[in-house]
Amino acid sequence: MRRRDFIKVIAGAAVSSPLAARAQQPVLPVIGFVNSAPRQGFEPQVAAFLKGLGEAGYVDGRNVTIEYRWAEGQYDRLPVMVADLVQRQVAVIVANTPGNLVAKAATKSIPIVFTTAGDPVKLGLVASLDRPGGNVTGATQLNLEIIPKRLQLLHELIPNASVFALLVNPANPTLAETNTKGLQAAARDLGLELQVLNASTEGDFDAVFAKLVELRAGGLVIGDDPFFVGHIKQLAALSVRHGLPAAHDLREFVAPAA
Repeated sequence: MRRRDFIKVIAGAAVSSPLAARAQQPVLPVIGFVNSAPRQGFEPQVAAFLKGLGEAGYVDGRNVTIEYRWAEGQYDRLPVMVADLVQRQVAVIVANTPGNLVAKAATKSIPIVFTTAGDPVKLGLVASLDRPGGNVTGATQLNLEIIPKRLQLLHELIPNASVFALLVNPANPTLAETNTKGLQAAARDLGLELQVLNASTEGDFDAVFAKLVELRAGGLVIGDDPFFVGHIKQLAALSVRHGLPAAHDLREFVAPAA
């Protein structure tokens, strides 16, 4: 073999070997992680999710790939995000309530795992708790079932106040309506006046707290919504700045003020 031909053979082998090795590497299954909120504020939940995967033997980048999709409070972005994951045929979709409702409508074959503060049966995610059926399953904290307790606690702390407020996100009407109905019933039972205030963007918060001052509200119940979780530190700081008692379901809400 001539020297020139020998060099061509070696060069060809050097190029083809890495390509062949890469071709033989298994494709990692993909988990689509969809959340309607900004990532900030959800770091504890993401850490817990990764820890749970690790305990089950799955590590991102090693034997599974996680594709994160954060809607940043813009719920109209969810259908496009979910459609992209469905088109890519991910192994499973993990999402919070708004994302799950979109995902369920988008696919009947890809497994969907939900986390929600509400009743998954009433939300239409599953047929029943013991027999969810279909391709959807998950867990609920049932926070919406205990949201009236937050108003009761505020009333016990400020017994002389007769006006309280509830903060909801109108961009997430399912949770907003459920929050409102539950707290309105509790307010009637306690003989209190409940004012419902809306916020769907970060810029709405200052106007909300200005309105609370105008109403002379005794306290604020922050509704269960991923958007508020994503801005939990800002809401806590505003509550402290205005000297307004406020209640939220996460312990992180009190951490900035501690």
